[in-house]
Amino acid sequence: MIAAGNLLDHAQGELFIADAAYDANSLRERLASEGRTAVIRPNPTRKDPPDYDRHLYKERHLVEIYFNRIKHFRRVATRYDKLAETFLGFVLIASSWLWLC
Repeated sequence: MIAAGNLLDHAQGELFIADAAYDANSLRERLASEGRTAVIRPNPTRKDPPDYDRHLYKERHLVEIYFNRIKHFRRVATRYDKLAETFLGFVLIASSWLWLC
């Protein structure tokens, strides 16, 4: 959970939405102490799984679908652009293309 801790050091917001790989009591306790809500699907091997908001968790799936579709653009998937501004520009163009089609 070292990577999750580093992520939380820089994250903003009241919700932390993640998949079952981030299901750890220490992470849930840290989120609760910071006043954040953990929307983490429990690992299926847990004996006493905690509750989570299933509707909010489905919103996470929509974001994953978007990233999957945008990676079909070769220029985004391989990151040909050297500058962050030009990469962001093409991500916006690709997003517009997906929205229109």
